[in-house]
Amino acid sequence: MRGSPDTSGRPPRWVLVPAVVGALFVVLPLVAMILAVDRSRFIPLITSESSRAALFLSLRTSTASTVVCVILGVPMALVLARWDFPGRTLARSLVLLPLVLPPVVGGIALLYTFGRQGLLGQHFEAFGLRIAFSTTAVVIAQSFVALPFLVLSLEGALRTAGTRFETVAATLGAGPSTVLWRVTLPLALPGLVSGAVLAFARSLGEFGATLTFAGSLQGVTRTLPLEIYLQRETDPDAAVALSLVLVVVAALIVIVTRGRRIAGAL
Repeated sequence: MRGSPDTSGRPPRWVLVPAVVGALFVVLPLVAMILAVDRSRFIPLITSESSRAALFLSLRTSTASTVVCVILGVPMALVLARWDFPGRTLARSLVLLPLVLPPVVGGIALLYTFGRQGLLGQHFEAFGLRIAFSTTAVVIAQSFVALPFLVLSLEGALRTAGTRFETVAATLGAGPSTVLWRVTLPLALPGLVSGAVLAFARSLGEFGATLTFAGSLQGVTRTLPLEIYLQRETDPDAAVALSLVLVVVAALIVIVTRGRRIAGAL
């Protein structure tokens, strides 16, 4: 005699096997790294002069690049989500292209744009402005790779929110700018916050584009990922300790982002 059918919507039990394997695939390397940390030297390793300089530089540049992403990404997401124009699909694909580009390729593209002989850089040089291999270059590289995260998150939030409340506000006489500030952005605020947090996280972990476009000058362009890469050759214990710092920061960001999404759903 057959039992009653399962109407819970759960997948078959055999799915648990590859699911557990996948979870172990992600978790085990992190556990191995935690076990490899030299606990007796952990604090001195992460508070050395070079480590502190790299960490503070990463925090400053990541914050600056997140601000850049918000300033540029919010209008981009609004246009993609609310305006219907020819080539919108192509425009969205181009905006999201840095998500799939190898970071080194992005760095080379930035170098040929803002470098001394670049498309725009040569004109900046005429005014005595040198962008490549400077802290500004770090912010630009981080913004380039992080911008799609904010645009994608905010565009999805705008599409989910719909236009019903905006239409009502416009019907009551509110102008486009008033609707934007009083209705559209407040409704999409959880998506904006999540996108900004993800952009910050991506900026904090950026490596390839930064190394290619900004170089690795201590206190100027050597961010924490670059410091980890260099320490790996000379002091593996320091590299592991600094990597753990990034893992903790990334975990906190994931928790904060997840909490924001749950709050937004409620």
